Amino acid sequence: MAERFTLPVLPLRDTVLFPGLATPITAGRLKTLRAVEIALRAEGEDKRVFAVAQRDTSEEPTESSLFAVGVIGRIAQVQRLGTGLSLVLQCERRATALRYVTEDGILRAACVELADLPRRPGEEAVVLALAREVRERAIEYGRRRGAPKEALEQFLGGVEDPGALANHVAFYLDLPVAEKQGLLETLRTVERLRALTVHLHRQIGIAETQEKIRTTVQEELGERQRELYLREQLKAIQKELGEEDEAGIADRLEKKIDAADLPVEVREEVRRELGRLRRMSRETSPEAQVVTSWLEWVGDLPWNRRTDDHVDLEMARRILDEDHYGLGDVKDRVLELLSVIKLRLQGHSSPLERAQRAARGPILLFLGPPGTGKTSIAESIARAMGRKYIRVSLGGARDEADIRGHRRTYVGAMPGRILQGMRRVGSKNPVFTLDEIDKLGVSYQGDPAAALLEVLDPAQNVSFVDHYLGLPFDLSEVLFVCTANLREGIPSPLLDRMETITFPGYTELEKLEIARRYLLPRQRRECALEEEQLVVSDTALLDVITSYTHEAGVRQLERAIGSLARKAAHRIATGAAERVRVDTVADVRVLLRRPRMRPTTALDRDELGVATGMYYTQEGGDIMHVEASIVPGKGELALTGQLGDVMKESGRAALTYAREHSAALGVPRDRLEGRDIHVHVPAGAIPKDGPSAGVTMATAIVSALSGRRVRKDVAMTGEITLRGRVLPIGGVKEKVLGAHRAGIPEIILPRDNEAELEDLPEEVLRSLHFHFVETLDEVLAIALRAPPAAAWPIEVETPRAA
Repeated sequence: MAERFTLPVLPLRDTVLFPGLATPITAGRLKTLRAVEIALRAEGEDKRVFAVAQRDTSEEPTESSLFAVGVIGRIAQVQRLGTGLSLVLQCERRATALRYVTEDGILRAACVELADLPRRPGEEAVVLALAREVRERAIEYGRRRGAPKEALEQFLGGVEDPGALANHVAFYLDLPVAEKQGLLETLRTVERLRALTVHLHRQIGIAETQEKIRTTVQEELGERQRELYLREQLKAIQKELGEEDEAGIADRLEKKIDAADLPVEVREEVRRELGRLRRMSRETSPEAQVVTSWLEWVGDLPWNRRTDDHVDLEMARRILDEDHYGLGDVKDRVLELLSVIKLRLQGHSSPLERAQRAARGPILLFLGPPGTGKTSIAESIARAMGRKYIRVSLGGARDEADIRGHRRTYVGAMPGRILQGMRRVGSKNPVFTLDEIDKLGVSYQGDPAAALLEVLDPAQNVSFVDHYLGLPFDLSEVLFVCTANLREGIPSPLLDRMETITFPGYTELEKLEIARRYLLPRQRRECALEEEQLVVSDTALLDVITSYTHEAGVRQLERAIGSLARKAAHRIATGAAERVRVDTVADVRVLLRRPRMRPTTALDRDELGVATGMYYTQEGGDIMHVEASIVPGKGELALTGQLGDVMKESGRAALTYAREHSAALGVPRDRLEGRDIHVHVPAGAIPKDGPSAGVTMATAIVSALSGRRVRKDVAMTGEITLRGRVLPIGGVKEKVLGAHRAGIPEIILPRDNEAELEDLPEEVLRSLHFHFVETLDEVLAIALRAPPAAAWPIEVETPRAA
């Protein structure tokens, strides 16, 4: 019975060991190092391990990841190598692992020896013949791999036993681990020699193929001169056939550049690059394609191509009125611009003179909420002037190269969006809209807003230099129109270069007119409906405006009307109705289901500690109810509702004013001692900030402290100081419109904002009563009811949520 051994396991990656060989091994993994340590601790000379190949080299060695057959090896030499070991393993005999066990983190194998099977009668001659074939093929294989023939003969000639010869050749043969493992597990010598012969013939064939490939490559390199000669012949053939070669490309580009009528300072540089292109070969010089693309761009840009301005003010007024309802101030400013251009053009008939007179106009910034017509007004300006129109959206642009382009030395370089737009429109004096200029980003690749400083400066853009082009391009004849939603998103140097035209939000009556004139007819056309097939009354449209949309513009309104039109189209297409009439609020509810919006409205009664303020976002103006409550505590102020730092400071200033003027406000001293004041602004999930809530917070706090109720029909806005002065704020028009939508009849505004009421529509001014104040005392006198008749203390009721 074969002797059993229990030995530490030495897992091998990407190699298979064979008996009779001394092999250097590098050990670095923890389990391998432990196995070596256990073997070295063995008594006497028995420093043996079971070396076995690993199936998957990417995993840590486990019982299931190891082959069963390996070799028993003795550690002959050990040397430390960095964090691992370098050892020489003397492989003694083949063995198979009956089982693997892990003890104390060390993998061990219970293994028995596997000897070669005895040869059968008459098999000796076959073994010797196969051994000779293996020896000869191994020498041939080694010679093809670069080893000297004499060294190979001396090495293999010293191995007489066929089995040992097979082990030596199999170890040094370049085979996958699985195939080497198969040779190790073959116990019959004759079968192992046969398999080895097949592998050797295959490897020799691979080596021959590689040799042929190397020879072919060398021959092809030697044919380089012949290829160049043939290419010259090909050029001649292409010329006879009328096909374009390098010279033809250069000639075509020269004609295009001549037709472009380049400025004098640009023409010399372009001629120099054209001469370089003529001296280049497209096959041998990679730069030839770069120069060709650059010249194509130069030839395509509108250096002196422009449209002639025909300014008809009556037609311009008609176009603006056809395309947009309301926006009187915006239309007046546009007509003023066109009037100046018309006067400049009078008495000049030459296109160049007219262009020069019309150049250097202002850079316009259309500032307002989404959906108020900023981009479409720019299109109307282009129509009124007879100019071409181009729009580029800058929202999310984070790279300076978006504006100025990449240098042409980079792979895939191209000009920035400005010159791309000029090439696309093909005119030197278009109306160029830079949309969403307040949405520019900043990254490590540069600041695109800084790159726009030159573009939007009438004194500098006469010689705008794009990084790709590298030549000055005149942008002074372009009428730039920028659009933005919020002023705060535009850098100050950029804002300083533009003339701001504010687009206010629309009132409900203006939205109703826009829906009747533009939105409803457009959605009928979109849904292939005739006018009589869908009829919507003003009452229904007004309900859609107030119950299904909440915005300063009309985009949501158009979507809601589009939903009405689609539902009507469905009814007509299915035969459920021949025409659809939407006359009442109930009809709207049937088609659009429940209302989508819950607008903030005026309180239904006067409240204690609840004041109505006004605020402004990019969606437009609205009102908010600021609540204040007095609770037992330590005299602290709590502010909730996700308020920003500025609003928190306003709340602290309001409390300080109330404490300092407690006597004049009718607040007993004991109400300020041992009590906390909690100020809350509802809609806590929405961040809020800004100074204009100061008077509202102060009114709510004073109401809670004094027991005087706040009038439900008054909305207020303004910033306050510690001395009680009311300072002016921004967004007055939008805030007043929001209060008007909410049904508030009286408005408290800072005195310094009185002049801004001129921007409000006449129907809004007639329906509201304004109080202009300079101090907080005036605000409280207007907003608070008379004090209660009962003496202090009184029970302070909990403010009811609006």
